[in-house]
Amino acid sequence: MVRVREGAYDCDVLVIGGGIVGLSTAYAITRAAPGTRVTVLEKEPGPARHQTGRNSGVIHSGVYYRPGSLKARFAVRGAAEMVKFCAEYGIAHAVTGKLIVATERDELPRLHALVQRGRENGLQVRELGAAQIGEYEPEVRGLAAIHVGTTGVCDFVGVARQLARASGAEIRYGARVVRVDRRPERGVAVLTAAGDVVRGRVLVNCAGLYCDEVARLTGDEPGVRIVPFRGEYYELARPELVRGLVYPVPDPAFPFLGVHLTRGIDGGVHVGPNAVPALAREGYGWGVVRPGEVAGTVAWPGSWVMARRHWRYGAGELRRSVSRRAFLTAVRRLLPAVEEADLVRAPAGVRAQAVLRDGTLVDDFLIREGSRAVHVLNAPSPAATASLPIGREIGRRALDMLGAL
Repeated sequence: MVRVREGAYDCDVLVIGGGIVGLSTAYAITRAAPGTRVTVLEKEPGPARHQTGRNSGVIHSGVYYRPGSLKARFAVRGAAEMVKFCAEYGIAHAVTGKLIVATERDELPRLHALVQRGRENGLQVRELGAAQIGEYEPEVRGLAAIHVGTTGVCDFVGVARQLARASGAEIRYGARVVRVDRRPERGVAVLTAAGDVVRGRVLVNCAGLYCDEVARLTGDEPGVRIVPFRGEYYELARPELVRGLVYPVPDPAFPFLGVHLTRGIDGGVHVGPNAVPALAREGYGWGVVRPGEVAGTVAWPGSWVMARRHWRYGAGELRRSVSRRAFLTAVRRLLPAVEEADLVRAPAGVRAQAVLRDGTLVDDFLIREGSRAVHVLNAPSPAATASLPIGREIGRRALDMLGAL
């Protein structure tokens, strides 16, 4: 058993997780309180190897999120800050704007609701008729659309690397956490798989796909379980068909945005993702199966409630996963000119989705505190966009804990 020894701290704040949220937290702490010693433990050999580095690179505007929610406030603020950060450090980025397109009549009320939501969140949203869509995207078809000008794209891996450099934190790669000893009167001690012990006064859990497990290792019951959803992408062989970013009208019952088209900073166009249950927390393909992790998902009551409640939606996502033709049909709703040969498989990502015991998919960012610990328990998209303000919020909580000791 690893134990905390009084007066033998390696750092003031110990961050678990070297994705963009963990590194932004380290950056925020050292800027707010210079001299604070921060150590980041990341199990991979480099930063941003999972959710941060396996998404479509979109700087989200904040148009989708409930006014007043953490997602809405942090995405709107974070989008502007992310563009400024990228410009300051020479990180590839572009503010392209995006279209959200209704292709069926029953989507029109939801599209109008997005206009209202976007304006409540302080965004400029332009409503377009069918004939106006071609001003932005000549090959896209729809009944109506909205244009949101503040959406963009960037290199989030480059952002994470710069946050790591600028934070001044000690960052230990290849440091997988296997045990945590938390003593409220002393601090926390973490044992890594390599046998190293790292001691800190306060723990910050930004472990992403494993955040619920780290919370339990710390001795805190998170009240949620991470259910991994794989997002599968294609690359468009004819990128000239798309100028910027094109999205369908999302279903408000789900935290997923549907199959969309994203022109990245490299000029290529990603198509996707869908959202299918993964058979491992790092299950980037159907061939990656970890029985213990599957058993953990199955054992959580919320997983069964969620499956019963949303099985029709899930069946459609599974069909698009196993059938390129079904995926093509979804894309053609927005882009009729696309052909099956235009879809080239691209690397997948996995979304760390927190699910409550009653089967509710947690819709907002979720940050909870324990004794000497801050746990980030739900930070999927738009967490990369919002990472700078999220990092400040987590850092504020950690510094408040330090100040109270």
